[in-house]
Amino acid sequence: MSFLAEVIVDVPTMQTDQPFTYYVPEELQGVIEVGMRVEVPFGDGNRHIQGFVTALPEETTFKEDLKPIIRTLDLAPVVNKELLQLADHMKETTFAFKITCLQTMLPSVMKAEYQKKILLKDPTHPIKEQYFQTTDEIDWQEAEEQGILNQLKTLREENIVEVQYLVKNKNKVKTIRYVKSLLTTENLADAQSGIRKGAKRQEQLVALLVEHSAQPTSFYTEQGISTAVLNQGAENGWLSFEEVEAYRDPYQHRDFEQTYALALNQEQQQAVTAILEAEAQQQSRVFLLEGITGSGKTEVYLQTIASLLKKNKTAIMLVPEIALTPQMVERFKSRFGEAVAVLHSGLSQGEKYDEWRKIERGESQVVVGARSAIFAPLKNIGVIIVDEEHEASYKQDEAPRYHARDLAIWRGAYHQCPVLLGSATPSLESRARAQKNVYHLLQLSQRANPNANLPSVEVIDLKDEFAQKNTSTFSRVLQEKIADRLAKKEQTVLLLNRRGYSSFVMCRDCGYVLPCPNCDISLTLHMDTKTMRCHYCGHEEGISHRCPDCGGNKIRYYGTGTQKVEEELQQLFPEARILRMDVDTTRKKGAHERILQTFGAGKADILLGTQMIAKGLDFPNITLVGVLNADTALNLPDFRSSERTFQLLTQVSGRAGRAEKAGEVIIQTFNPEHHAIVLAQTQDYEQFYQREMFIRHQSGYPPYYFTVKINCSHPEEQLAAKRMYQITQQLREVLSPQSILLGPIPSGVARIKNRYHYQLIIKYKKEPELSRLLRDILESSQKDQRQGLYVSLDNEPLNFI
Repeated sequence: MSFLAEVIVDVPTMQTDQPFTYYVPEELQGVIEVGMRVEVPFGDGNRHIQGFVTALPEETTFKEDLKPIIRTLDLAPVVNKELLQLADHMKETTFAFKITCLQTMLPSVMKAEYQKKILLKDPTHPIKEQYFQTTDEIDWQEAEEQGILNQLKTLREENIVEVQYLVKNKNKVKTIRYVKSLLTTENLADAQSGIRKGAKRQEQLVALLVEHSAQPTSFYTEQGISTAVLNQGAENGWLSFEEVEAYRDPYQHRDFEQTYALALNQEQQQAVTAILEAEAQQQSRVFLLEGITGSGKTEVYLQTIASLLKKNKTAIMLVPEIALTPQMVERFKSRFGEAVAVLHSGLSQGEKYDEWRKIERGESQVVVGARSAIFAPLKNIGVIIVDEEHEASYKQDEAPRYHARDLAIWRGAYHQCPVLLGSATPSLESRARAQKNVYHLLQLSQRANPNANLPSVEVIDLKDEFAQKNTSTFSRVLQEKIADRLAKKEQTVLLLNRRGYSSFVMCRDCGYVLPCPNCDISLTLHMDTKTMRCHYCGHEEGISHRCPDCGGNKIRYYGTGTQKVEEELQQLFPEARILRMDVDTTRKKGAHERILQTFGAGKADILLGTQMIAKGLDFPNITLVGVLNADTALNLPDFRSSERTFQLLTQVSGRAGRAEKAGEVIIQTFNPEHHAIVLAQTQDYEQFYQREMFIRHQSGYPPYYFTVKINCSHPEEQLAAKRMYQITQQLREVLSPQSILLGPIPSGVARIKNRYHYQLIIKYKKEPELSRLLRDILESSQKDQRQGLYVSLDNEPLNFI
């Protein structure tokens, strides 16, 4: 039995990014385990914080200067040995603190919350009657509400009171109160005879207790029996109350119709066989499943998992974003039922916590979810699948800046199981690894439904439309095609990669564009709320009707957003039933699912949306897809802009003609000759890969180089710039001449939330000392934080702007 415990504490700094040793009090010896959360004192004795037990050393020498663990916050470990090791790996590869990595692995409801209390140091002090009265402590929030916080702060300076920081104990478990009948054939007569005449509710209660041995209290209240009558029944010895733990099930009101395995074609069967063989041989092989849209990748996933479940293995299925989750959940729940747990941001905190507990307790064997589901506490994993592996949303853009695909590969190696990366348009990095046999390439070259062909794609040059005085968002060809689908009762999907009403508001007299006061970006008009909104910091203000600069009244709206397109669409086709799917219409819980269910049930003719509608949708009645402006991402100053455009166009094109009805795609663009658009027209990924790899080689970008982005921010621009130039000089002194530094320069949006951002990109092929140097830079930046200067590192960034 260990008398010591090593604890990583909830203080995310370089100085505290190591285990601290505490002694285990007698009452906790034999209780504490590695992976539990505990409350420990830190700094002066009045500060209590949360920590994770990372080891229980064998050494039993008692050290008097060690502080004791206060209490455990869990009945069992919440992170297992594997996840503790994964946290170490993340700490090294993402330049994050270990405590941040550990907290990222848990549902948000389990993250530490703290409570402040003000303690009277001398209970006999005359000030007690004035402020403390019945106790010697006051809750900080209570003091604030009473308006006495400033006085108490003064008393603290005079050493009359002190502040204590405690870990807040949150009740995360939902319980249901049950009524348990204690009536038997022996005591029933006594109960009935003891009821006074006319007490009809008591008579009704006894009758129900005879009929039902245990029911929730809600069952009785629905019958008209009050809490008072139930309490009286408990006093009489007829019943007892019992608190029963209950899961919050996000799908409790849904019925999933059982589905069964479909017949696989030869390519699908070969893919399943290869994956299962690797698992049987305990090979942590990474497979890249490159399959055209509609080729049946999901059926490959389902049948692979079904085979592994028979061997008592478990599986993780990652999808890139919440918009894809409803249809994937439908397919997995219909196939595997209660074995499936779901983890994504659309669930409430309580639902996420309960789904996590089902996984942790071994009650669910298959986990479907977005990026953070990679941390699901599954044991005995047989396969990890990353669907649409090319998607940027798998990379977290705040610390720890991990990529779920990389962590999937790490966990695959830990469990000696295969990892399956699926996509119709793999990232160039993954495809290049498959080319070099680092990954094993599996290809699906035909649609799973033999009667479904790839849609025909027509590219419309918007320059010609403008030359012929058509200023509408919709080309004449697209308008004709939409009208045709409405007449045939077929469905249309329209993609516009921009939300809101208009891109910006400008004065036609002086050219003034309404900016965000906190960020170097223009505000976007949102007609549903009649406001101007910043998409970076959330600032919101009313719509201007006069120019704040010149006072003129020629304020006009420029650019096109989904709201504006919806209005125009409704004017062109008044009879059409239109659904809009973007960030604004999907804010409420369950909105993604409701919109897709409505569309899937044929209750709408046109689905208009941003890129969240481009992937995964599989509805047989969609025969037309329209891309309103293919150039939105193409013109961004990012070396991946062509790749992202090709991927988006290929993915959204694949929504059309997935069943017997033929599909058509209309792509509207000002750049019809661009290779990303020309090759998306024929869904020629191989040609695009060769062309884009040549460009990357010539310009020196991934996958030919590794990259790191360093960002420095401060409320004063010159201080952010100065610190970034110092870091650049540090790097130049150590890095080899083969490495390339881009910058320092202001970030794409130089000011966000009133902080100026400067950035530097490092491109390198081999720099053994770089990791150590970057850690030194982070460590030296810790003291800068007191002056509001922040330095962050992003290893292999997906956003260079």
